[in-house]
Amino acid sequence: MFYGYLRGNAFRTVRNGYTMMAERTGPCELVGDGVAAEEGGFGFSVTTDHRVPRPAEQGHAPYAWAVPGAAGAGHLAHSRIGLTTYVNCPTVRHHPTVVARKAATVQILAEGRFRLGLGSGENLDEHVVGGGRPAVPVRLETLEESVRIIRPLLEGRPPW
Repeated sequence: MFYGYLRGNAFRTVRNGYTMMAERTGPCELVGDGVAAEEGGFGFSVTTDHRVPRPAEQGHAPYAWAVPGAAGAGHLAHSRIGLTTYVNCPTVRHHPTVVARKAATVQILAEGRFRLGLGSGENLDEHVVGGGRPAVPVRLETLEESVRIIRPLLEGRPPW
């Protein structure tokens, strides 16, 4: 399922992806969803990273990083489907060096098919760690700092 569009003079390919909703589904089912996404012709699969179910009746919020790792190393090993985290928050929820370590590990398990999605977080997830939620300018500044730490680590260089 590939479509394209023109941007300026360049042709861009659009790939259809499948979202594995970690706040609704257990981890084993999510890996199965990734397999079904590949069999259905999707070009990539994205895993959400929420601490709590929304709403609580959904009853799940598995550790999202385990899903692309399990999919990459097991059921989807040697496949073509890309594996991605949605907008993981490397500021309040996870330290940037821990995010880099997790991303590098999943990238190895997925044999180079992993892409890291980062964002500044949202109140629904960040408030559970206490201490309030920083204002937007502070969150964006902290996200930029996190990227300055993560990028060199993923390239095999120290961040200083």
